[in-house]
Amino acid sequence: MRHRFLLLLLLLISIFSCKTPTDVVYFQNSENLEKITSTNSFTPIFKVDDIVSISISAPDMDAARPFNLMGTSIGAPGENGEVVGGGEPTYLIDEEGNIDFPVLGRLKLAGLTRIEVKELIKEKLKIYINDPIVSVRLKNFKITVIGEVSNPGSYTIPNERVTVIEALGMAGDMTIVGKRANVMVIRENQGENTYHRVDLTSKSIFESPVYYLAQNDVLYVEPNESRVKQSKARNNALGIIISVIGVAISTIALITGL
Repeated sequence: MRHRFLLLLLLLISIFSCKTPTDVVYFQNSENLEKITSTNSFTPIFKVDDIVSISISAPDMDAARPFNLMGTSIGAPGENGEVVGGGEPTYLIDEEGNIDFPVLGRLKLAGLTRIEVKELIKEKLKIYINDPIVSVRLKNFKITVIGEVSNPGSYTIPNERVTVIEALGMAGDMTIVGKRANVMVIRENQGENTYHRVDLTSKSIFESPVYYLAQNDVLYVEPNESRVKQSKARNNALGIIISVIGVAISTIALITGL
């Protein structure tokens, strides 16, 4: 009888906790010294509600000064929609995709890359400044990692470029029960969400269109079947315990009433 109990216990442990290597190992079909050339490239595209820093310099800094808004209130919107602070002129792209830039007026940035914005502003400055130098940077490049990872949360990316693998690394990697073969990337664009699935157990991840994450992307790691079963088992056990306690209380109440 004792041996049967031990066998049953081992079987239950294997069902709820055992993980095969194919469930947890990344890039399983990669070969030794294999070279994988990624055809993916990613350049951030400015969107509505992005915060962009733009600073202008030139050999004659007096000529460039009117094009640089300065302030002391970090994150506070100015009269023209700019967000000034920290000595760096920053602007919030409004719901129409524009910013109000000193002297130059309204500029449409939504849909443009950083390089395209630099060239746009540089061209408009030529009638005011000789050899203008334009510096443009996206300030709110942020991604969010949730689900079965060690440290879920939102992460600000300083260099405007991050891969799915790097994002998981920032979040402390997946837990042992994270579903590595079916990670979801949720991407918002012009008010619509698109959902992409990637398989981190395969080297095909390097060819995924969402290998490089865009600003405000959400990375969601689903729990695998063993975690779902454990959760259901706990809920069932809790329900049984609550039911037993309820019956006991009712019984005691009846006996006391007698």
